[in-house]
Amino acid sequence: MPQAPNRSEFIARYFIESPEPLQKAAEIIAGEQSSGTFLALPGETDELKERARARVLRITPQEAALQPSLNSALVNRRGHAGPYHRGEVEIAFPVDNVGANLPTLLATVAGNLYELGELTGVRLLDVDLPPSYAERFPGPQFGVAGTRARTGVYGRPVIGTIIKPSIGLSAQQTAALVDSLLAGGIDFVKDDELTADPVHAPFDERLAAVMPVLHRHAERLGRMPMYAINISGTVDEMRRRHDQVLRAGGTCVMVSINWVGFSALQHLRESCELTLHGHRNGWGALSRHPALGMAFPAYQKLWRLAGVDQLHVGGMRSKFSEPDADVVQAAHACLAPFARLAPVMPVFSSGQWAGHAPGLYAALGSTDLMHLAGGGIVSHPGGVAAGVASMREAWEAATAGVPLAEYAAERPSLAAAIEKFGSLA
Repeated sequence: MPQAPNRSEFIARYFIESPEPLQKAAEIIAGEQSSGTFLALPGETDELKERARARVLRITPQEAALQPSLNSALVNRRGHAGPYHRGEVEIAFPVDNVGANLPTLLATVAGNLYELGELTGVRLLDVDLPPSYAERFPGPQFGVAGTRARTGVYGRPVIGTIIKPSIGLSAQQTAALVDSLLAGGIDFVKDDELTADPVHAPFDERLAAVMPVLHRHAERLGRMPMYAINISGTVDEMRRRHDQVLRAGGTCVMVSINWVGFSALQHLRESCELTLHGHRNGWGALSRHPALGMAFPAYQKLWRLAGVDQLHVGGMRSKFSEPDADVVQAAHACLAPFARLAPVMPVFSSGQWAGHAPGLYAALGSTDLMHLAGGGIVSHPGGVAAGVASMREAWEAATAGVPLAEYAAERPSLAAAIEKFGSLA
């Protein structure tokens, strides 16, 4: 590893692919993303390089490819015929280049390097920040511990569900469904990401309809139920809606984080008094190609800096494209230590039901998670209460190491879930 200059640095790790030697390709990234460019600059003095230029720390070669993963007009013009060198590289950037500025941090580790013509593949795998630097960002306010405190759920996952149908219910119909879910013993309810302020259920009307229901159940439970109402919108709309939920007595709001953006989420967090539920819809556009975008360990750290408390990670054996190993890796990343910032509560959803509990627990080895099932609860043949019971019973079996079928023998709700949803396993 090159000798470190006398400066504070953060590190980004990438997968790259290039017809150029890996060392040259890595230096191109380091220059482009700090003080340099494709030509020598008269103003880039030795002193400036020492202070501001990024440096390549490590290169780990992988097997080369005969064909490029991504098209590049520059590569085509130069007539490269391969091979295309592949590997992982680590690059250190000066903290003082960025400061406590999330958009500039993103522009540095995930900016123009994606457009570099010398690269036929580039993926941000991870970022590592010194604790003193990370603590300059908001970070999670509640995270795992705060989510448990506000839901009153300890020693097991937080069992939740999503308002379904996702689109079309009126404000009063939404409130009636929330009422039945809470009566059935659910720990957590959230809006679908598609519902924020639709004509048939405007935000103001939906909040006004749901809050009396929540207060009525709070009297029964001794705590306010956690309902993540979708406040996604402009910065001003989200601040106004957050304040409305707070005044009404709510405990949680949901945001479509990829589309409101890092600055908007950070702005919300800095004056927020509610738990921030981060929905990652659109994640596949950033991650689905293995030679492009970013990996979840980097993604969750960046959103953790911005201040999200709960973050979707996908679902085991779900309806989406991610393999189970990636889903579990995402959850581990949310719970892993990062620069003294609180861990984020991983949220499992998408095609989930009670039968997923044993495999999920075996893979994750933790109950610090939210397990959300839509149809797996609402469509249970015994109704919502039986659907909730089946989820809790499945987790009891999983943590006790008892086979699900055996545990279901004397538990009708779990048995009915296995009979109805077992074909989805």
